[in-house]
Amino acid sequence: MSSLTPEHLLLYISRNCILLFKERAAMRKLTRLLAVMMLLLFSSAPVMAGGGLDVFINNLNVQARADMDDFSARVSAQFGVPLSQVQAVIGTVQTPADAFLCFQLGKMAHRPYRDAVQAYHVNRGKGWGVIAKELGIKPGSPEFHALKRGDFSLTGKPGDSAPVKGKGKGKGKGHNK
Repeated sequence: MSSLTPEHLLLYISRNCILLFKERAAMRKLTRLLAVMMLLLFSSAPVMAGGGLDVFINNLNVQARADMDDFSARVSAQFGVPLSQVQAVIGTVQTPADAFLCFQLGKMAHRPYRDAVQAYHVNRGKGWGVIAKELGIKPGSPEFHALKRGDFSLTGKPGDSAPVKGKGKGKGKGHNK
């Protein structure tokens, strides 16, 4: 066994300190990287989980732009509004899906579609939830939840504009005793 001179001991300690320092620096970098990745993951979760209304709007706009005459005719039939009035509303809003949602929200709020179009123009850019509240649709109501889920369909059938029924406090599963 060789004896360690102070120089050898100092060299050994300095090498280990450098390695330890490099490991700690690497660990700090790894920790920072993981923190940034978690932040990105959690901040983008609402966007990834968005679906719902945005997906419905995008799909409806694709359908409408493929055949605007058919889209207008189906909206007219479904909401019982003359075709010329549907076309007029389409001409005043940003997208065809916006026109559909004006008719849909008017129907859900039991208000004339003109009120929904007016609320749309006043609150444009604030979101459909704000427009719905302006029309008297209460947050937490089945109608409001249907809006957030994008739970609508354009069938072109008269009176077929009610949102799909969801979970409610109905008299089922033993509650009707």
